[in-house]
Amino acid sequence: MKKLTLFASLFVLCNMVFAGGLLTNYNQSAQYVRMMSRNASLEIDGVFYNPAGLTKLENGWHFALNSQTIFQDKTIESDFSLLNDGNYKGITKVPVFPSAYGVYKKDKWAFSLGFGPTSGGGAAEFTRGLPAFEIPISQTKTLLSALGVTGYDVDIYFKGSSVYWGIQLGATYKIIDQLSVYGGVRYLTSKNVYQGYIKDIQLQIGGSNYLPASTFLAGTAANLQSLANMPQLLNPYLEAGGSYTLAQLQGAGMLDATKKAGIEAGLKLMGLPQAQIDAMNLNQINGAYLQASPGFQQQAAQLSATAAKMGDKVVDTEQTGQSFIPILGVNFSPNDDWNFAFKWEMKTFLTLDNKPNSANNYDLWGETVNSDVPGIVTAGIGYRGLKWLEAQLSYNMYLDKKVGWGNNINDIAIWGDLNQSKIRKREIDKNYYELGLGLQFNLAENFAFSVGGLRSKSGVTDSWQNDLSFSNSSYTLGGGIMWKVTDKLTFDLGISNTFYQDDKVTFDYPGNYPDKYPGYNDMNGKPIKGYTNTYGKTTLDIAAGLSYSIF
Repeated sequence: MKKLTLFASLFVLCNMVFAGGLLTNYNQSAQYVRMMSRNASLEIDGVFYNPAGLTKLENGWHFALNSQTIFQDKTIESDFSLLNDGNYKGITKVPVFPSAYGVYKKDKWAFSLGFGPTSGGGAAEFTRGLPAFEIPISQTKTLLSALGVTGYDVDIYFKGSSVYWGIQLGATYKIIDQLSVYGGVRYLTSKNVYQGYIKDIQLQIGGSNYLPASTFLAGTAANLQSLANMPQLLNPYLEAGGSYTLAQLQGAGMLDATKKAGIEAGLKLMGLPQAQIDAMNLNQINGAYLQASPGFQQQAAQLSATAAKMGDKVVDTEQTGQSFIPILGVNFSPNDDWNFAFKWEMKTFLTLDNKPNSANNYDLWGETVNSDVPGIVTAGIGYRGLKWLEAQLSYNMYLDKKVGWGNNINDIAIWGDLNQSKIRKREIDKNYYELGLGLQFNLAENFAFSVGGLRSKSGVTDSWQNDLSFSNSSYTLGGGIMWKVTDKLTFDLGISNTFYQDDKVTFDYPGNYPDKYPGYNDMNGKPIKGYTNTYGKTTLDIAAGLSYSIF
């Protein structure tokens, strides 16, 4: 009997990210969606992208309200050979993704307020679960084959929502006409909600019947425990004479057919042929059981533990927390044609309180969860030297390497009960960066269309990628229109599509070490050396915004 490794901790932190780094939503205005580059903005969305440039606005009040509708699919294709189906899909739909800005500008000062979901903002739903959840269960097909197990079935569901609302306050001061600076703070309130289960695990026995896994394994464990206790059960018969065979004891009426079959079943599990069993006397049988009893005892304990892990697991919990992010910015405009902007958002130290929603919640986190948000350094160049053209070049660097990201969930699923040293920390080789270029073509004084492109380059290593959170490099194309309805009212409409590059990641598996971990084989009896997951995403974003000024 081989030890069956099962993953009990089935649900971990899952952030839904749309545009930006590993945790940050950088899509915070309709202008951004239609241009993909706003770091040198001198308009109302500069509250988020270039707050140091807000003194370029006219004196008075300025307001903006934006909303986006976002669709994101996450796909995982696993080639692990024991899975019933290796294709998994997570769907995220965000009907309303709002952001709002307000600025009061007076001479050298501008005071600003911003609001929006700076991370998360949606719910990801995996109706079939994930490979990391199912692979440990699929191992029953070979690890429990000695018990007649030939297949499995399971009902897995996971839904996680995560939203970090940011409220940003700050002030901008114009030192000279060409130079202004900004200081502000963003108050971050965070909430994660996780609901899911793994239930109704069934084992196929003998290629036909399906039985509840916990019931079947608990019953098998009880039978093995009975075999481990066989020497005590044989004592009364030994006192009557240890030289008798089982057939002789049955013929003398001292042993019925049921007890005889039970004693023979244990001997067969030891690998003894029926002819040898028929020739063995009671002393020899007792000796065989004394030698095998510790093994039966160990197998019974392992199956009892596995039966407990095969029971239904349900997660229904909320995590909440608050923190503050200091923000600094500088804007330099040498003339009316050019603009240069810089912004630094510092690292956020964030701890979430974990609170279950029901008494039956399976606790995986404890009382608190670390959820630090990386710092961000951004730079932008804007050009307005031509009446018919505006251009912006933006660069974002997300300081992801300075944040701890925990351990790899796929490694925990396989190696958690076997070898803790095989569980890798999620490491980042290079910080995530983005490079965007946006062009706005002014067709009239009150109407323009724009196009933009964004290159996002992830710096994560294979050890960082796992089923619940993976980062893919991507290209994004955006476009849209600006319509200045009146001198005070402006309408923006944008649409963007992100094209992610699939990432293939290979995970280690015990079958790669058959001498140390025997039995981790495919259905043909060959050791499984490892498995590869292919991670993919698609994102569509539609945005609209209204800006209004009171001069």
